[in-house]
Amino acid sequence: MADTNDLLYSKVRELLPDAKRIVLDLTDLTRMDSMGLGALVRLYVSARSAGCSLELMNLGKQVRILLGTAHLLSAFTIVGEHGIKLN
Repeated sequence: MADTNDLLYSKVRELLPDAKRIVLDLTDLTRMDSMGLGALVRLYVSARSAGCSLELMNLGKQVRILLGTAHLLSAFTIVGEHGIKLN
């Protein structure tokens, strides 16, 4: 939903000037639509522009499939438990 996407974007964007690494824990995210995908891409571009690494963890099956279908899975660093990089 647009409200949620804007909230996520604004909250994470606040961290960018000072952070070198941001990890989004998507444990409770079971589904994502194109607006959510767009929000992740916007965050990715903003983070890269700020010299920050945006990483994702605990991707659900549907979210992983959506990122793969959009050929974006390789754009994001996916981390596992305890911050271990998986790709």
